Amino acid sequence: MRSMTPPLRFSLREWKGVERSVRIYYGDSARARRMTAIYRRFIRPGQLVFDIGSHVGDRIAAFRRLGCRVVAVEPQPAAFSYLRDVYGQRPGVTLVHAAVSDRAGVLPLRLNLANPTVSTASSAFIDAADGAAGWEGQRWERVIKVPAVTLDGLTAAHGVPGFAKIDVEGFELEVLNGLSRPLPALSFEFTTIQRGVAEACIARLAALGTYDFNVALGESHDLAFAHAVDADAMLRHLRGLPHAANSGDVYAVRRG
Repeated sequence: MRSMTPPLRFSLREWKGVERSVRIYYGDSARARRMTAIYRRFIRPGQLVFDIGSHVGDRIAAFRRLGCRVVAVEPQPAAFSYLRDVYGQRPGVTLVHAAVSDRAGVLPLRLNLANPTVSTASSAFIDAADGAAGWEGQRWERVIKVPAVTLDGLTAAHGVPGFAKIDVEGFELEVLNGLSRPLPALSFEFTTIQRGVAEACIARLAALGTYDFNVALGESHDLAFAHAVDADAMLRHLRGLPHAANSGDVYAVRRG
């Protein structure tokens, strides 16, 4: 489904950053196979999937390989332009040019022009990265205003997804705070510079329903546990990770 949006404005530097992301995220076929395999554990063909923080859409490709319908949400103009060019005419794909937050409206987005994969709506994320090992040289040089929607708004417009992938650089709790009903399954990114965000996300999910958890570090797409664990065990695991673990994805599946 073609997304109808006004003309997008972005700089050459922003586009160069997106090109860098495309090389990273589409250049490893083995990684693509691992990614498809891990999502196969959580979704079924024909399901609706939300890709929150789609960036350059490598997850769209994985979800479509699994036969899913995809609603992909991305606020960065240059990244969204890429999504529109590559996926705008693909059947089963709906593109939404917006950020996802706890309320609809407009919010400031801080752009990392050289490394747009870590552009963020969270000033606390930028503060946490400042001076942290492994985050040297990251700069958020530009602030733009972007439209914001909620998970509740997306489900009202498109239906309840069987799975939602959330990767929004420290803004994950705000995304979950815009959800008033439990989803069957989802993932959210965590970082070791903001473990408290992951803990708050787990608490938010517990307020919505009873979930079991697993986790994969970095871009490994390898689950840490042979069997899902409860919230307390996941919290202990995240707290015990070394700083060098850096980031990963927590997977949550609702019981029953």
